[in-house]
Amino acid sequence: MNKMRPIAVLAAGVVAAATLAACGGGDDSGDTGSGPGFNAGVKEQVNKSDKKGGTLKFGHSDDWDSPDPGNTYYAFSQNFSRLYGRGLTTFAPAAGDASLKVVPDLATDLGQASDGGKTWTYKLRTGVKYDDGTTVTSKDVKYAVERSNYSAELQNGPKYFKAYLVDNKPAYPGPYKDKGDEGLKSIETPDDQTIIFHLNTAFQEFDYLVAMSQTMPVPKAKDTGLKYETTIASTGPYKVDSYARGKSMSLSRNPHWNQSTDPLRKALPDKIEVQLKQNGDDIDQRLLAGSLDVDMAGVGVQSGTQPKVLADDQKPYVDNPVQGFLRFMSLNVNVKPLDNVHCRMAVQYATDKVAAQTAYGGPLAGGDVATTVLPPTVAGYTKFDLYPQKQAEGGGLDQATLAKAKQELQACGQPNGFTTKLSARSDRPKEVAMAQAIQQSLAKVGIRTDIVQYPAGDYFTKYVGVPKYVHDNGIGMMIMAWAADWPTGYGFLSQIIDGDAIKPSGGNNLAELDDPKINKALDDAIANPDEAARLKTYGEIDKMVMQSAAEVPLVYAKALMYRPKRVTNVGITYSYGGMYDYLNMGVE
Repeated sequence: MNKMRPIAVLAAGVVAAATLAACGGGDDSGDTGSGPGFNAGVKEQVNKSDKKGGTLKFGHSDDWDSPDPGNTYYAFSQNFSRLYGRGLTTFAPAAGDASLKVVPDLATDLGQASDGGKTWTYKLRTGVKYDDGTTVTSKDVKYAVERSNYSAELQNGPKYFKAYLVDNKPAYPGPYKDKGDEGLKSIETPDDQTIIFHLNTAFQEFDYLVAMSQTMPVPKAKDTGLKYETTIASTGPYKVDSYARGKSMSLSRNPHWNQSTDPLRKALPDKIEVQLKQNGDDIDQRLLAGSLDVDMAGVGVQSGTQPKVLADDQKPYVDNPVQGFLRFMSLNVNVKPLDNVHCRMAVQYATDKVAAQTAYGGPLAGGDVATTVLPPTVAGYTKFDLYPQKQAEGGGLDQATLAKAKQELQACGQPNGFTTKLSARSDRPKEVAMAQAIQQSLAKVGIRTDIVQYPAGDYFTKYVGVPKYVHDNGIGMMIMAWAADWPTGYGFLSQIIDGDAIKPSGGNNLAELDDPKINKALDDAIANPDEAARLKTYGEIDKMVMQSAAEVPLVYAKALMYRPKRVTNVGITYSYGGMYDYLNMGVE
């Protein structure tokens, strides 16, 4: 999802290598259609246009965790929120390598670091206004960070700022409980155009962090807590006219947005519509029919649609990017018997990754079999495999691999296997199919799983991200996908393997991994100004995580993405996990 100056060049090179190996360019000689070409959108925006007008139509199989920029985390949400909000920085509206570059947005430039990376200063652009005509100030950015990181109410997003900003003494209670007006003292706003962040330790990738939607300004007088998602104050070219959870969102032009203050956005459509809780197969059919423009989740077409989009007449409108997502299975270290490392190692060996890959769409639409937590597209990736598997001649894991799983079951005191629950998102058929494939492969060594399904919009906030719910319901295994908050090892790993990311109200460290050595290694790495040393450490942390056996990597994601003929400025952004960049899309 996000990034910073010195890493951008290296990360771009990593992605370029992965992309070239995967697709080989945009003019596939086998294409017979009249479109721009198979994989054309992987390396550049296609169907370029500055034509204004029309309605851009999105569909989604579920809903947001929340469209409130301070209370959201999904990659598609970070991508989409830039249509109605502006953070201090963002990612270049481009495709391929260029999409990895962090650029100023609400700020005039990238941050000025001092005190060894512990203090970061940003200057805001002048003349930026909300949709009601009032002027944006640095105090609004400060308040946005305070509400998103220091309130009990808004818990969907990460808490990076809370972890790294110097706290008040006594501890800052958050804006909803604070009786004074000063707020968090470590965020200074000496004037309306300046904001200064004081950190408790050096954070060398801070420009990436402020690209997250939590720095999109919120006027204190307009904040209504959890209800704010229906009354969002817009700083982007569009304002939210209506949002009905589980049904729809409608956006129209922000009359007070000024192109002169925003060099990044074209603001082409007159209106933007989002239909929620739509069947995945129906979304595909409407994309092919031209009555829908974008699948907002960005996960690619469903299995049944894949042959249709690969037909000669449709293939020129298809992209097959190596996405920045890892699809994996978390093993909760606090759910018996998975609290025993040998039981977790048994699962590592007995999970047939080729079967999981096939269930999700195979090498083309599912991805490459994964052996590490860091995907190859993330700076710091190191190739290794601690739990090697081999396939039998007729398919399935061979006897030697299954014997290793049984040996680990013996070591953990469960020689006959055990029973647990395995979760997947109900509105993602390919993820459910992947769970079923894993269920079948684990059964071969006596590990019995009951599959439980939950909707994507509530998956992390009400169910598998909530430790008490997981413990009470005995959910030992949870399938999920993850893309980097920014494309370095820290931006990928911190929210899924750091003990500080475990939150009683919902989070993304589903394994509840809280290893002091791993936590310290992450902290030391992000404070290190030596980029090469930082990246080397990320690979070492990945090995530490795999030694804990708490995460089972399944596939480094790929997807078959379809771009309808009428949509303009369509290109893959690696900053948001390898989906289309929504910032400057239009319609013919």
